[in-house]
Amino acid sequence: MARFPKNDIMSLVEASPRYELAESYGPNLRLGDLLGARDLLDASGQEGLGEMALGYGTAEGDLRLRQIIADAHGAGPDDVVVTIGGTHALFLIAFILCDKGDEAVAASPLFPPARSALEAVGASLRTLKLSFDRGYRLDIADISGSLSERTRLVSLASPQNPSGVALPRETISDLLDVMEKKSPQAYLLLDETYREATYGDDPIAASAVTLSTNVISVASLSKCHGAPGLRLGWAITRDPALREQLVLGKFNTVISCSPVDEALALKVLQEREPIIAERRELFAAGLARTARWVEENAPFVDWVRPDAGAICCLRLKPAIFDDLSVTRFYGELAKEGIRVANGIWFGEEPRVFRLGFGLLSTADLEGALRGLSAAIGRTARQAA
Repeated sequence: MARFPKNDIMSLVEASPRYELAESYGPNLRLGDLLGARDLLDASGQEGLGEMALGYGTAEGDLRLRQIIADAHGAGPDDVVVTIGGTHALFLIAFILCDKGDEAVAASPLFPPARSALEAVGASLRTLKLSFDRGYRLDIADISGSLSERTRLVSLASPQNPSGVALPRETISDLLDVMEKKSPQAYLLLDETYREATYGDDPIAASAVTLSTNVISVASLSKCHGAPGLRLGWAITRDPALREQLVLGKFNTVISCSPVDEALALKVLQEREPIIAERRELFAAGLARTARWVEENAPFVDWVRPDAGAICCLRLKPAIFDDLSVTRFYGELAKEGIRVANGIWFGEEPRVFRLGFGLLSTADLEGALRGLSAAIGRTARQAA
């Protein structure tokens, strides 16, 4: 794991002495110097955001931000490392844990950067294919066959992207038991970005990071909180050695996150309850409308109903759509001004696509679904 050596130069992004003669740059601009708005409140509401110095943040991330992230996961602030989006965390974890040739296990379909990070560091990737017909549910017996003593990382998401299907806590516990026996040096990485994106009053699953020191939780503000432009994510681990390497890895790749992003992220998380509550209602309405659309188009499509998130997977029925019809379907969608996420993006067949029902307004979602129906009608063939 010792990838990044320690160097005391990191002290430059920690507490400053009275007289700083070790730095390499001139005075920091303040945000108000650019905006002319020194009276803007910062994330704590205690001082003007305009007075914020545009200097470096810390390598581990602002303590207030780490504390509020930790509180939502049943962890401590010293378990959290703030990263530039969740993808940055995925890369650092892959880079630190997987030497070239080390084995990693991932389930497919999956978010492309999660796979790309493992491939980029030279890990020997074993991909467990999850079945649409089985609702993308993870079978412990299947994943057990992919584990070995050389496995260093098992990378999963709960809820999954692209399907929105969540892993039950019992399944995660069973997987950790199997990993302890077959892959004692392996960590379980869980992307929990959609964990809080439940529907209406549905309960929110507890983070799995409390189950074992071998669990790493990754998430960001991009999906549940409506703030992907802040590029703010995090990794949580209760393993001090791994956490130290994540901090060193972050310093050696990006030094720190933007303190402006961190301040705004803190404000988002301080207002998380009303923000997420509103989005849960939006997602619930989008899910209900999508379910009705699937029912109306049952002769042509199947779907896997998601457990959480603003996404689901649909499949054009093979008896109605041959390969040529599938290709034509995507062409007709383009004519309608509609884009769905082709299953190929995630390691699935093109007959499957991800549909996002959380972004558009109610009126635009209705228009999009009408266009989707039209494209299906123009490309479906008669069943043999």
